Amino acid sequence: MNEGFCLTRQQAREVDRFAINEYGVRGLILMENAGRACAEQASAMLGGAGGKRVVVFCGSGNNGGDGLVVARYLDNWDCQVRVFLVGRIDDILREADDAATNLEIVLNMGVPVVELRCEADLDEALAAAQEADLIVDALLGTGLAGEVRGLYRSLIERINALEAPVLSVDVPSGLDCDTGRPLGVAVRATRTVTFVLPKRGFLQPEARLYTGEVKVAEIGVPRRALQARLVAWRAQEG
Repeated sequence: MNEGFCLTRQQAREVDRFAINEYGVRGLILMENAGRACAEQASAMLGGAGGKRVVVFCGSGNNGGDGLVVARYLDNWDCQVRVFLVGRIDDILREADDAATNLEIVLNMGVPVVELRCEADLDEALAAAQEADLIVDALLGTGLAGEVRGLYRSLIERINALEAPVLSVDVPSGLDCDTGRPLGVAVRATRTVTFVLPKRGFLQPEARLYTGEVKVAEIGVPRRALQARLVAWRAQEG
């Protein structure tokens, strides 16, 4: 029934809301499953995680929370993991949301987390990324609709200049998931692990320059929840 259907930005949000509000699936569970799926793909890209060097770039929202789950699993699988977080640790922890929960766990595990607050902070991050076996992009998710600016733009441009393979979480940061076009700039990923279903913009031929190989991960959205929404959307689209 799901064959050939791709989600828009709004539909992706609706799937999450429906699973959480109608079925009682906690957002923390969805984040855990998403991060675990990405960590498994990261391990596959590395040819096994043990001893490999991984840099995880996280934003301050739920996409960054997924990235923190990736960092947790890879650390448990004996990777040398460093997290670079756009924003302030204290600000995220004060939100007391799912991303904050995972940040607290990562800190308690002793995984290095470095704040990126200005352009000067990028030098350390990019030096580490240059030596990494894999970069995980968990900066910006499907909710992004406006042009990428400021520190995020500089960071994405510099990630794209590196040679290490990149795994993007759900959508390459900066890519409009509806149109498949960069919002000023977008990460050029080697592989993208997207959740539930592919995103509508991935159908555009030029999107492949940014997504690389696309893997779809099931993250615990109840089958009936997804099917109910698909019936309604197919009817709307004729």
